Amino acid sequence: MKGRIKLGKADQELIAAARATIRRCYRGDWQEVGAALRTRSGKIFTGVNLDAYLGRMAVCAEAVALGHAVVDLGDAGIDTIVAVRHPTPQDKNQTIAVVSPCGACRELIFDYDPKARVIVPNGKSPSIVPIGELLPNKYTRGPER
Repeated sequence: MKGRIKLGKADQELIAAARATIRRCYRGDWQEVGAALRTRSGKIFTGVNLDAYLGRMAVCAEAVALGHAVVDLGDAGIDTIVAVRHPTPQDKNQTIAVVSPCGACRELIFDYDPKARVIVPNGKSPSIVPIGELLPNKYTRGPER
């Protein structure tokens, strides 16, 4: 990806917030992904995925974090967002690792802020990409923005 940016201190803090949230809320197959979102004003919101017996009813951690931000601040914009996955107890590697957002979350992030930045895995050290790079040929209901 052409737009990868190295992480700064604030980005490392965002990852730490996501990790702390999933460490606190981890429940096996119910909550295994945590997310943290920093608004353009600098406020951080976190969330965890909400799983359900019916998979189609599950809600991703990024959507929960975004929902918290919207409820608390309204349309404050997304500066940066990250998701992390907690390993299962059986996993040899117990690192809570950065994961890429799913396709639905990419659409959601772009819809709420087409200038958002996303922290993604990049070998040993995560990096940041603009949401537009993760979502080529974005779906729209009308004329392009």
